[in-house]
Amino acid sequence: MDNSEIRDVIMIGAGPSALAAAVYTTREDIDTVLYEKSTIGGLAAITDMVDNYPGFPDGIQGLTLAGYLEKQAERFGAHIDFGDVSALRDAGDHKIVTVDGAEVKAKTVLIATGSDYKKIGVPGEAENYGRGVHYCATCDGAFYREKKLVVIGGGNSAVQETIFLTRFTSHIDLLVRSTIKASDILEKELQKFVDEGKVTVHLNTQTTEIVTTDRQVSSVSAIKEGQPVSFDTDGVFVFVGLKPNTEFLAGSGVELDDIGLVKTTTKMETNLPGVFASGDVRSGSTDQIASAVGEGATAALAIREYLDRLHMIA
Repeated sequence: MDNSEIRDVIMIGAGPSALAAAVYTTREDIDTVLYEKSTIGGLAAITDMVDNYPGFPDGIQGLTLAGYLEKQAERFGAHIDFGDVSALRDAGDHKIVTVDGAEVKAKTVLIATGSDYKKIGVPGEAENYGRGVHYCATCDGAFYREKKLVVIGGGNSAVQETIFLTRFTSHIDLLVRSTIKASDILEKELQKFVDEGKVTVHLNTQTTEIVTTDRQVSSVSAIKEGQPVSFDTDGVFVFVGLKPNTEFLAGSGVELDDIGLVKTTTKMETNLPGVFASGDVRSGSTDQIASAVGEGATAALAIREYLDRLHMIA
C-alpha cells in the first residue's frame, strides 16, 4: 500500500465484532481494511461449539461461524490482512496505525482487538482448550448437564460462574488458590449451594495439572495446604480474569478503564474523535458473540456518520 493513501477505516482485529462492522461499512462503499495478528474470528474461531448464537438451532462450530463472517465481509469488499498493530497515533484529520513496523493512515479507526482469558499455565490447559477446558460458563456450561466440574478461581467472576454452572452440573469442586475474594453478596449466595452439597470449596488449593485419559479431561491435580490431591471431573472452567488486548494503545491518548478496557459512549466512540471500539475490548461489554456483533454494527453506523461530517466540512 502507498503510505500516502488514507483509508476510510482501519479495523484493528478481525473477530466477530470487526467482521460484522465491516459488513456494514463496505455495504456503504466505505473503504475498509482489517488487520488481524493471529486468528480471523478471534476467540470464537477457537471455540469448539457455539450454542447460543441466534439463528443456529443445532449450534455451530466456532471455526465455521468465523468462516461465514469472514466470507460475508469479504463479499462486500472488506480487505482482511494479517498484521501486528503496535501503535495508534492521532494526526488530527487522520489516524496513523503502525502495522508490522510500517505506518498506515485512515480517517477512522475501530479498535476490536478483544480480550484474552488469563491462563493458569499448567500442563493440560492449553492442550485441552475447548475440549474439556473452558473459560466461558454461558458458552459451554450446558455441555455438562448432570456431570462433575472443577472451577478454578476465587474472585467475583469465579463465584458468579460457579453459581451459574450449578443449574447444569451434578457437583462442582471450586479450587481457590488462597481465599475467596468475591463480594459478600456472592459469597452468601454461593454458601446456599455449598449447604445443598452442589458445591465444595477448597481453599489454599493450587492447581498443578489438568489430566487427560483417552483424550478426555478426567481429573485435576493440585496441592491443598501442602498435600497433593486429585479431583475427578468431566470438565474444567478457569475464571482468573481477562486480559484486554490493549497494550498497543499505550501513549495513544485513548482512555482505558482500571483493568485496561477501552471506554466508549453508547455509540462506541472513544474519547478521541474518529476512534471507535467494540466487542470484548470495550469497557462494559458482555463478552458474548451476539452482543459483539451488535456493537460492531453500532460502531459501523457511527463511523459512517463521522465520515459524513468530515465530507461536509471538506
